[in-house]
Amino acid sequence: MNPIKTIRSRTVVMPSTNIDTDQIIPGRFLTTTTKEGLGQQLFADWRYDASGAPKPDFILNKPEAAGCRILVAGRNVGCGSSREHAPWALLDYGFQAVISTEIADIFRNNSLKNGLLPIVVDADTHAWLLANPGAELAVDLESASLHLPDGRQVSFPIDPFARYCLMNGVDELGFLLSKDGDIKAYEARRTA
Repeated sequence: MNPIKTIRSRTVVMPSTNIDTDQIIPGRFLTTTTKEGLGQQLFADWRYDASGAPKPDFILNKPEAAGCRILVAGRNVGCGSSREHAPWALLDYGFQAVISTEIADIFRNNSLKNGLLPIVVDADTHAWLLANPGAELAVDLESASLHLPDGRQVSFPIDPFARYCLMNGVDELGFLLSKDGDIKAYEARRTA
């Protein structure tokens, strides 16, 4: 995982509510165990027509979406199945953060474990973000705050351990492996 300390980006807005993981990455693309290439299938049923051609009216197919690393979604994003491929697809596309008023628990946990920052904001902030697509935001993970272009600073909740892992670019296994020397020293003292 790449460390995240600050994300500065314009936003892509998808105001749909209840965006489930099958919409994020349809089940027919779950045959892979690698993360590479899943971004091409992100929102495939919304993004492409029956022949596989991009739908020009879908937001990710519009020029203004290019390079955006923050997705603002409607309420209850990531509901549905627990597929880890959903955050993989968002990351492979280029997103680093997803913002909503409600993010499904399993999706949130899978996101945190894979380097995608799920941000829950209050209804007023969310309404402003939905009404201002393409807004330039700064996400400061150290202070767990979102900086809006109008000068407002909005705090968001994040588990301290998940925050540590994201800021240091390690997953749970990487964190445990970094403690290998301490674990061996403890075991040596315990058996002595």
